[in-house]
Amino acid sequence: MTDSHKSLFFLHDDALQYRFYADHPFDQRRIEMTQDLLFQIGALYPTEQIQAACASLEALQLNHREDYITAVKELSQTIPDPDYLVRTAQYGLDHEDTPYFEGMHEAASAIVGGSIAACEAVMEGKALHALHMAGGLHHAFPDRAAGFCVYNDASIAIASIRKKYGARVLYIDTDVHHGDGVQWSFYTDPEVMTYSIHETGKYLFPGTGFVQERGEGEGFGICVNVPLEPYTEDDSWLSSFRDTIGRAAASFKPDIIVSQHGCDAHALDPLSHMHCSMRIYQEMPAIIHQLAHTYCNGRWVALGGGGYDIWRVVPRAWSLLWLEMIQHPLAAQLRTDPLTPLPAAWLHKWQYKSPTPLPTTWLDDTSDWTPMPRRELIEKQNSHIVTLAQEYIR
Repeated sequence: MTDSHKSLFFLHDDALQYRFYADHPFDQRRIEMTQDLLFQIGALYPTEQIQAACASLEALQLNHREDYITAVKELSQTIPDPDYLVRTAQYGLDHEDTPYFEGMHEAASAIVGGSIAACEAVMEGKALHALHMAGGLHHAFPDRAAGFCVYNDASIAIASIRKKYGARVLYIDTDVHHGDGVQWSFYTDPEVMTYSIHETGKYLFPGTGFVQERGEGEGFGICVNVPLEPYTEDDSWLSSFRDTIGRAAASFKPDIIVSQHGCDAHALDPLSHMHCSMRIYQEMPAIIHQLAHTYCNGRWVALGGGGYDIWRVVPRAWSLLWLEMIQHPLAAQLRTDPLTPLPAAWLHKWQYKSPTPLPTTWLDDTSDWTPMPRRELIEKQNSHIVTLAQEYIR
């Protein structure tokens, strides 16, 4: 494998300091656990991790207003400026979901810098694929924080690609929460297609992402949403994804794919109502990988995102993403033996810290899962949404 075909793994130490408070559901220990799992199986080595520079003010301004960036900086101080303390609501930093914290600007800037660097590495041919699992903070808006997201690294990285390379970008968001911040950033841009599959906003934050949201002006038809019913299971989720993302990519013909891999549609995740297993986090990266080689000469950047069962779900899901990206032999093995055991040393190390028993296999044994009582109705509604989404793709 030549250097131009390898995959790169980006992570800045400061990104691990992106922490709101002790019991907040956004917990960066999930990154540490994923790293360790990949170390244990020899799929990643500490020396292979690339620490990109923090994002500059100029880069942040590609998506965020200067007054908002200034507010984030001021509220990041050990003793914040009183003038900004009384304006936290204005900037979305007063809510228990996304409260300001010391060092916030530095940590969030490190996350943005990693996503920009991953995109640049792929666009400049240093690698075909790149992963930045600390990225994917897709809810932040130009003038305010939202949904655990201070700076929108995905929007900034995409804007950077557009400015520097003029490439057509397909953004694929597989988080269970609608990728609203990224969608609205490019809602009128015909050169950026935003695709989001998620639990319907009828029941889940942020309350958007309906199939009729299709873009505006020159961007009309370039925005694709696939909102699925609560308690959707693997088969319906995956068929909905396959039947829409393939058509979207074929229609748009991107130069690069930037994908967001929130893993909170899992049945164990506490912040959604879906009933999917680890299987979707094995299959979706494989589908995206193939699309990248079909339409983009392999150019693919993957970001992290949501995922709030940090013990039983996130480390396996994000490891599966990296294994697919580097075509690790274990990725192929798991297709024939999905219940391959997790490394005993990893289980031993983290079980002492976990408040719940850890899974012992890479994928879930769903044979004893209780089937959803409304399965047929759920699948029928999802099929209807898929049909509409397919008709709407330009």
